[in-house]
Amino acid sequence: MTLLKQMTLALCLFCGIYGTAFAQMKNEASRGELLYATHCSACHTAEIHWRRQKLAKDWSSLVAQIRRWQASIGLVWSNEEIMDVARYLNALHYGFPVPEQKGYSQEHKLGYTRNK
Repeated sequence: MTLLKQMTLALCLFCGIYGTAFAQMKNEASRGELLYATHCSACHTAEIHWRRQKLAKDWSSLVAQIRRWQASIGLVWSNEEIMDVARYLNALHYGFPVPEQKGYSQEHKLGYTRNK
């Protein structure tokens, strides 16, 4: 196989793998956004996330607050759904460092890149 064919094959494989991973990350971010918009945004404005008295001070407390409030309003979210909402809010408002989890990249844990 010529060098050009090898490079073309490698590029195609890279793009296929990257495209699949990106689509999965975007889908998870969208799920977190959808859950938040459907169940939380009626009561929560953006102000709650940046006010001085905010209860979320780091990644763990953000997840704990989401877990607490979804239970308080009678939702029965799975751990995965809680993490999706946490990734969405973290990317949108907080930018907390996310602890390493085996098998997950930083981009996967955040859901998508935070816009500044």
